Amino acid sequence: MAPRFPLPIHRPKRPEQAIAPSVPVPIERSTDFCRIFVDGKRLPGEARISQALDIAGQHDNAFVWLSVREPSDAQMERLGEIFGLHDLIVDDVIASHHRPKVERYNDQLFMVMRTVYYRDDEEVADAREIISTGKVEIVVGEKFAITIRHNSPLPDLSAKLEEEDEDLAILGSPAVAWKISDYVVDNYLRVSRALSQDVDDLENEVFTPQRSINIDKIYMYKREVLEMRHAIDPLGPALKSALENNKDLLRKSLRSYVRDVQDNAMIVSDQISGFDERLSSLLDASVAKVSMQQNRDMRTISAVVGMAAAPTMIAGIYGMNFEYMPELGWRWGYPVVLATMFAVILLMYRWFRKKHWL
Repeated sequence: MAPRFPLPIHRPKRPEQAIAPSVPVPIERSTDFCRIFVDGKRLPGEARISQALDIAGQHDNAFVWLSVREPSDAQMERLGEIFGLHDLIVDDVIASHHRPKVERYNDQLFMVMRTVYYRDDEEVADAREIISTGKVEIVVGEKFAITIRHNSPLPDLSAKLEEEDEDLAILGSPAVAWKISDYVVDNYLRVSRALSQDVDDLENEVFTPQRSINIDKIYMYKREVLEMRHAIDPLGPALKSALENNKDLLRKSLRSYVRDVQDNAMIVSDQISGFDERLSSLLDASVAKVSMQQNRDMRTISAVVGMAAAPTMIAGIYGMNFEYMPELGWRWGYPVVLATMFAVILLMYRWFRKKHWL
């Protein structure tokens, strides 16, 4: 007798697929450079990250400048262990979603800046993007300065710090924060000059008579300028706060240079705010100009329809097929009616021209 319920079928178990353990990527893969400065001079060659801090500790006036690009979470935690970074700094770098700011954690200074890059017209035509932004984070300690960049192609500024700003390099790792911020803000000024020319060109397009207006282009510039404002505006107050609250970390001679960077950041912020207001005015003027053009077109169409209505009315009267119409038997009736039509059209045309409808 067959069982009421089917018996379970036993199949051999398949061997579980072995999960390959994740191999940690060494920090060197994400490193731009690791250099040691002693008395404002670079030591020749590149230093190993794990040994750089020990080498700098052997000198009285020395620091390590480490530059990394988009480190992973594991790499950032490893850097925190090597350099003794504050846990909140490591968490902030891993989170990587912060406005420009300057914060202090014990004897370490943490700075976040947004970088801004301008794209030319050929690139904009393809990408529909004028401004591209990135981010640079700087951690300054007693014997080290770490720059962490995200989507920010920065040049190697270590040589310039040694050659052009040797007096500042002697002041230690805070000079790195000044050098990076000075470069970033100088680039703000370059982008601002380029945007100023673009906004001037847009104004010429809008206020040039008989020229088509591309409102989409104006809106695109306004959107990019707004993004640039979000990247730039918080930096000036952050630098001001850093100067007021961290005088023990920033020497007096270096504070003057940082104050100059802050002034330039405020100048650019004011300029970008002005561009935003001008673009808003251009949008309003463009909409008003388009509305006026549409009203002008409607008046022209109405005038043409009005001139065509008079002959149509006369033709409709003589098309009613009444038997007794006095003009039907008149020899000059046809040319007189045509002349009347043309006379009415001419009078209406002159009247519409006088009223600027045509």
